[in-house]
Amino acid sequence: MSSDARIPDDEADASSSLLPSAPSPSPATRSRHARLRLSLSFWLFGLINNVLYVIILSAALDLVPPNTPKGIIAFANIAPAMVSKVWWPYALKGRIRYARRVWGCTLLSFFGMIIVAAFESLSMRLLGIAMASFSSGLGELTWLQLSTQYNASGEDRRGLGYFASGTGAAGLVGAGLWWVLRALGVTTGVGISSILPFTMPLTYFLLLPPTTAFAPLDASSPAYAPLPTEEANDVAVEASAMESKIVSPTLSGADKWVLVRPLMLRYILPLFCVYTFEYTINQGVSPTLVYPVPEPSEHPVLAWIIKSVRDYYPLWQLVYQTFVFFSRSTLSVGIPPIPSRFLAVPSILQFFILLTLAYESYRGIVSTSPYSVASVPLVFLLIALEGICGGLAYVNAFYHVSQETSGTVGVGVDASADPERRKQEREFRIGSIGFGDTSGILLASLIAMPTEIALCDAQARRGKLICKSL
Repeated sequence: MSSDARIPDDEADASSSLLPSAPSPSPATRSRHARLRLSLSFWLFGLINNVLYVIILSAALDLVPPNTPKGIIAFANIAPAMVSKVWWPYALKGRIRYARRVWGCTLLSFFGMIIVAAFESLSMRLLGIAMASFSSGLGELTWLQLSTQYNASGEDRRGLGYFASGTGAAGLVGAGLWWVLRALGVTTGVGISSILPFTMPLTYFLLLPPTTAFAPLDASSPAYAPLPTEEANDVAVEASAMESKIVSPTLSGADKWVLVRPLMLRYILPLFCVYTFEYTINQGVSPTLVYPVPEPSEHPVLAWIIKSVRDYYPLWQLVYQTFVFFSRSTLSVGIPPIPSRFLAVPSILQFFILLTLAYESYRGIVSTSPYSVASVPLVFLLIALEGICGGLAYVNAFYHVSQETSGTVGVGVDASADPERRKQEREFRIGSIGFGDTSGILLASLIAMPTEIALCDAQARRGKLICKSL
């Protein structure tokens, strides 16, 4: 018998059955891995969707000619986003095609940043910024609506919490990234930034787990659903598409008005107020909160941070962005949400923070001397609290609206018999309240300019001329 004679099939089967097989992951392990992928996916969605907005604001001085008001960049960076948040939820008919949305937002952001990098004329750069802004607004709408798809398994809170955390991190990452890239010049720095949006489709198609990866909360449903293969996903998507062609209920304009009307006072107004006050502070008051350069012998820690009077505003922005990140991450680290009846509290606190900081700039609280830095610790604490209020208002408003059912918002239609309609209602509700924060930011950009001028003039009248010298 030759040495390479093959083992008979029955003997081969018998021998192979004796070999140890690799243990398959338990349902608990698979579920844990799926949750990790879900968390990371939504964190990346929030980070990448908002990071271009921060980069553009950070690069405002480099993007416009010296004599051009920098507020024009802020306006071009927020107005198109507001248009997308206001118009899109009402214009959309039927089921959301998430894959198309993802590619649309990605390409719009990419080409917008390429236009900013490739052209030096102000009009073309504003066009590019507007394209990226519209994409950012539509992207935020998309990811918030996508989080509601995990409602049946109770994982929508996880997706929403990590998305909010990612948007908070975007402030720190975007400012830091532009600090590194600006040394390469506007063309190269913005050009490199243009590749960031492609992280979104990569995450959506390769990392984000399907909703079937999680066991539904309904006791009548199976306790565990295995992770589907790519082929199974493809079949499911095709079947879903064919099914939608047969029947797909659509919310009418009247239905949407019934859905959004109870949300106005409960969610939209608090978001509008907190962001109006917040961005009035950031754009109108914070630039005037400047003090002399501290003496190392008297204030060694502060003197290590502040080397020039121009360092105060970046410091306030860093403090603000850091505490926004912390507060927007509260749900993702397991901190309970604010009860819905207290959602107005952050906006009320924000109003008093605005008044206090404005008075500090106008007159001085700790010291009225134009040569004193005694007010710096107070300003630090108030701006940290400002970031906390803004972040908590954002994440808790979207959390509570995502947890409401159609019955709690007064829809006069029994949606329980139609899962597709119920899904569309959840998507519309969470998408409709984004108008509140964006419109507040836009209004603040209009208020901030005269506010800054008035406060600088008031400081000059009491002999403090630092603001005028910047």
